[in-house]
Amino acid sequence: MGVFVFLPLVLPLTAWPVARLAEGRLHPRTTIRLLTAVAVVMAVCSTLCLALLMVVGTAQLPANPLPDAWSDPEVRAAVPQDGFAGRAAIPALGSVAVLCGRTLHRHRRVTRLARRALTGLPGRKVSVLPDRTPYAYALPDRIVVTTALLDGLAPGERRALFAHERAHVAARHHRYLLAVHLAARANPFLWPLRTAVAYTAERCADEEAARSVGDRRTVALAIGRAALLSRGTPAPTLAALAATGPVPRRVAALLGPAPSARGWPSAFTAAGLAVWGAAAGTLVSAMSSANSAVTLFLILHAATPL
Repeated sequence: MGVFVFLPLVLPLTAWPVARLAEGRLHPRTTIRLLTAVAVVMAVCSTLCLALLMVVGTAQLPANPLPDAWSDPEVRAAVPQDGFAGRAAIPALGSVAVLCGRTLHRHRRVTRLARRALTGLPGRKVSVLPDRTPYAYALPDRIVVTTALLDGLAPGERRALFAHERAHVAARHHRYLLAVHLAARANPFLWPLRTAVAYTAERCADEEAARSVGDRRTVALAIGRAALLSRGTPAPTLAALAATGPVPRRVAALLGPAPSARGWPSAFTAAGLAVWGAAAGTLVSAMSSANSAVTLFLILHAATPL
């Protein structure tokens, strides 16, 4: 097992370049899928390695429930610095469990409260709240918007707003955002990927709204005006959903040409090198965690009497 058990804990650093470059050089739909997949795989691998370190660490503690043979020198020799790393992995893994549990609990609580607040309102797919506070958000199966926000938008901008929120619902962006949020809780080095996915989800909905409305400038105006109207308003959205992202960047992107639908950039470009670097880091992380798990399993199996 050796030092390979520690690699998945730091290999998320290899995904930082692609988190930055993919935002402006890949299609938003490709970016959100790529970054979410990388974040989830790396988070699972790092959590698995923490669990392996914890097994060896707890074997050294008095009154532990593990077999005595698991504390033999042969087992401890399989993990360098098992005493310190193993003991440090116990609170680290506990923190991961608590943070992920709190995120899931908040996600479900906010969803439940939002659905309860919409009970009795007409419309199953779109709910218009008679609220003087301007805001809009998308639940997994419903769009919510207030009359205050609609009153501040022109008719074309309203169509753009609804097209944007429908894109979130149709693409199930809440699943990607929740997955990458949990991954960032499991390994803090994955936080830049969470930020990039949150921004890219908005960009993906912007581009889909522009395609649906047929006018990129109208969508840009709707985004800018809605941001000005709802400035300072707390977003009553799902726990996994981030804010609207950097609005000036989104507006500037919409005022420019539509992004290319080509799936992957050339390997000889900066974005291409970043994609291949993230892919290599993900592959090495998966191989390292698998190698560590299999090695420790074989050692513990041999050390455990039948």
